[in-house]
Amino acid sequence: MTAPFEELLADLRDECAALDVVLAGLPAREWSRPTPARGWDVRDQVWHLGWFDGEAARACAEPEVYAEENARALRDVPAYAQDVVRRGREREPAEVLAHWREWSLRFRQAALAAGPGRIAWHDTTMSVLSMVSARVMETWAHGQDVRDTFGLPAQETDRLRHVARLGVRALPYAFRAHGQAPPDAPVRVELDLPSGAVVTFGPDGAEDRVTGRALDFCLVVTQRRHVDDAGLTVTGPVARRWLPIAQAFAGPPGSGRAPGGHGG
Repeated sequence: MTAPFEELLADLRDECAALDVVLAGLPAREWSRPTPARGWDVRDQVWHLGWFDGEAARACAEPEVYAEENARALRDVPAYAQDVVRRGREREPAEVLAHWREWSLRFRQAALAAGPGRIAWHDTTMSVLSMVSARVMETWAHGQDVRDTFGLPAQETDRLRHVARLGVRALPYAFRAHGQAPPDAPVRVELDLPSGAVVTFGPDGAEDRVTGRALDFCLVVTQRRHVDDAGLTVTGPVARRWLPIAQAFAGPPGSGRAPGGHGG
């Protein structure tokens, strides 16, 4: 077991704990409040997290069970996604919170037992290391939707480096998702973490560059803020084409946020 993998799991644990602090204090009536993600309320956000924590846990610990559920999902992805939301809306807020708590923990346990190697995931394979990073990103991003709903400040910690890394690595995917060929030119990304450390990606000599706070970059690549509302310095044609369509998550292009607000 590598130390970075254990540290990553600890960061996921801490990201979940930070969101739990917000959710634990919410009265039941507030779980039906609409979030900035169009059509989703707080209950939908938390159920989504718990459901896919559960899928990730089964992929690690019960691959046969996961494969059966995944085959059902792949037969009709939009219908499956709607069914997942429906199941959450049939449950009371306390049940949804308990479900997320249970499966976020079970995923961390299953990931630790499996180790950082590759496993089957959707229609491909994925390293458990990358899967844990993705769960950090998802927990932070959906947590941001909840925080925005109640006017709470963003969760800004050095754990954002995991979200940023996924956003950078997904650059080719973002272009392909929009029907564009990924550019050949590299992009240098330099981001300031809350601790004062600087995290960098890409060659130092690249003409295309993105610099600024890690928080602003992560809000953009998770489509929680429009790039025009982020305090990033963007230089070069490739970087300027990339950020408006950037997405750190898999799946079709999201609608993102409109300029000047958090609404979806």
